[in-house]
Amino acid sequence: MRNRKKMGLLAGVLAATTAVAACGTAGSSNPPPGGHGFKPPALPALNALGQPEGELNVLAWPGYAEDGSNDPAVDWVTPFEQETGCQVNVKPFGTSDEAVNLMKTGQYDVISASGDASLRLVAAGDVEPVNTALVPNYNDVFPFLKDKPWNSVDGTSYGVPHGWGANLLTYRTDKVQPAPDSWSVMFDPNSPQKGKIVAYDSPIYIADAALYLMKHRPELGITNPYALDDKQFQASVDLLKQQRPMVSEYWSDYLKESQALKSGDANVGTAWQVTVNLTQSEGAPVAATLPTEGATGWSDTWMVSAKSKHKTCAYKWLNHIVSPQANAKVAEYFGESPANPKACELTEDRNHCTTYHAGDADYASKIWYWTTPIEQCLDGRTDVKCKDYGEWTRAWTEIKG
Repeated sequence: MRNRKKMGLLAGVLAATTAVAACGTAGSSNPPPGGHGFKPPALPALNALGQPEGELNVLAWPGYAEDGSNDPAVDWVTPFEQETGCQVNVKPFGTSDEAVNLMKTGQYDVISASGDASLRLVAAGDVEPVNTALVPNYNDVFPFLKDKPWNSVDGTSYGVPHGWGANLLTYRTDKVQPAPDSWSVMFDPNSPQKGKIVAYDSPIYIADAALYLMKHRPELGITNPYALDDKQFQASVDLLKQQRPMVSEYWSDYLKESQALKSGDANVGTAWQVTVNLTQSEGAPVAATLPTEGATGWSDTWMVSAKSKHKTCAYKWLNHIVSPQANAKVAEYFGESPANPKACELTEDRNHCTTYHAGDADYASKIWYWTTPIEQCLDGRTDVKCKDYGEWTRAWTEIKG
């Protein structure tokens, strides 16, 4: 889902800048623990570790498996190889849809999956349950990241939490006054910023509209922005169609959004913290906030391929990537909150976890992490059917025209 190309260029930026940050746990309306309502293929989890197989094929968001080739100072792959003897081959991907298709080939052992991909991988049988007892560092992961709808099904874990962040409201401080505290600046048809709005280019952006309607049209009864029945879904789609003429650009590459903010082509938009950091570092007067309605966000999970031939190496990678040392490096390099609280003691920037609200449950409760919409409503309703991701994809094409 996130296009994280050119992350190597941002290592210095992320270390040198701070801003309103993003992290979190589950959404705020007490969603049921884990995914539910569908039966994934019956696949066993690994019972015990064996001898490392000597190789590991990693499918990852750019910036998640760095071996020093982008920046010699940024390398947590080489120590893993030296410790385990598992030689790592990394394949980066730019979107969750691309990642899902690549996993179907069976060529990769592990994947860093966002919530809009993870349930699809589980339902297709492309990933298998994870025996967390074989991942010692899992014990240290923030409890509020475990057993969530995007990384488990009916109490069965399908992966190890990695890092997380929020989709923030960013704005030009010289053009948007007073500072906004609501998504209304992007959705209200009378917004003074119409024509200067940038929005995220993905079907999952429908959830942002649903989240807005949760607060502004409570009669719709939306309790989870990823669980929308016919009426709720249509209202969300209609809101985005209403917004469409107000949007100057849809972005999937955060560098393009940054450019729009710097040039003045956009004054407000949905952004990741990395976008805000970069844009500020290049001299543009931007800031970001978590609006009163809350926000969508991401929580990434490392998952094991059901077809993996290197499962001991895979489990050793899962343990390594959430170790305090590696998790600190990834979180600081990419610009997100680590999954392991012990990582906070090891970041070069001692304020990193404060900036990114690590462990801040109140802040976290305002974030709804990307979760794959499925027909079985994720909010627990059984008397209606919800729109699945295929319906979201078709609607997004219609919204954009």
